[in-house]
Amino acid sequence: MSAAWSVAGRARCELRARWLRSVAVLALLGAAVRAPGQPFHLPTANRALFESGGGERFLVGTTGKPWTSGGFGCVRSDGRQFHEGLDIRSVERDRHGEPLDPVLATADGVVAYINRRPSLSNYGNYIVLGHRVHGLEVYSLYAHLREVSAGLKPGHPVTAGQALGVMGRTANTREGISRERAHVHFELDLLVNERFEAWFRHRFPKQRNDHGVWNGQNLVGLDPQQVFLEQRRLGARFNLLRLVQNQTELCRVFVRATQFPWLRRYAALVRSNPRAEREGVAGYEVALTFNGLPFELIPRSAAEVGGGRQAASKGSRFLLLSVNEAEAGRNPCGKLVTRRGGRWELTWQGQLALERLTY
Repeated sequence: MSAAWSVAGRARCELRARWLRSVAVLALLGAAVRAPGQPFHLPTANRALFESGGGERFLVGTTGKPWTSGGFGCVRSDGRQFHEGLDIRSVERDRHGEPLDPVLATADGVVAYINRRPSLSNYGNYIVLGHRVHGLEVYSLYAHLREVSAGLKPGHPVTAGQALGVMGRTANTREGISRERAHVHFELDLLVNERFEAWFRHRFPKQRNDHGVWNGQNLVGLDPQQVFLEQRRLGARFNLLRLVQNQTELCRVFVRATQFPWLRRYAALVRSNPRAEREGVAGYEVALTFNGLPFELIPRSAAEVGGGRQAASKGSRFLLLSVNEAEAGRNPCGKLVTRRGGRWELTWQGQLALERLTY
């Protein structure tokens, strides 16, 4: 047996073992976490989000920038750079100025993934939890932890408010995170595709993927601040599924694919279309947010996509149907669409996002 074959064989075995572990965790989420959706809890003791004018005490910005750059969305590099979550400020420190804040589970769920090797990620030490809230599979991510609580492993159940670790400032970025900027980076995400590892190896054969399906590229985010504030405003009437269904649309795209994991995992986001159900589904019309979250999918028959612009692009896997120009102007950092010569087109990033979704 050659050394090269041995290394390749070990790599394949390791990838398969990691895939099997991911499948097991996803099965647990589908089968075990079916309790009625519980309200989300803030992931630290910092409650300034709910106080008048408390934004600056709740979020910490990037170096030399205002606190708003610690929020979700197109908040960095003059709106050109996307930030996937909230950077929540520390409220408890030791005598050396290091954060002591416990980081807490936002809702009941299951441990999906833990990274205890900070050199492998911009997120440093981080943990991902899976939840089922109002019938929707959703994931929370907690990054830059000083440490993860001992004993936590993928597949372990957690309860809302349970300590997951201690806030820190771990990361593998060149500039690091100063004591003054210590925070927990918190996300609420949907999982794009359980086949992500296979897609990534196919699309980027020379690049490393140290985190399997829990790679940040495979998580598409909601604005956690919107979730917390809507929940507080609506109380018992809050429904996460309705919030997702009412996201602001950036664009609509027709995808020539009829079977991909999102359709099953997020079936509640798929609208009925009797004509396509009667004549046969040729593909899906997909509404996307500026950061690529597919929040409405409509099956379309071949007859429904047989004319006009669709016919002109019959061989294309993805066809841009419409663009919300106001939203494109408000949130340019998603970079899914661009205007060339007075005509809107999908960018390379937009094509990549749709590839990842439909692989």
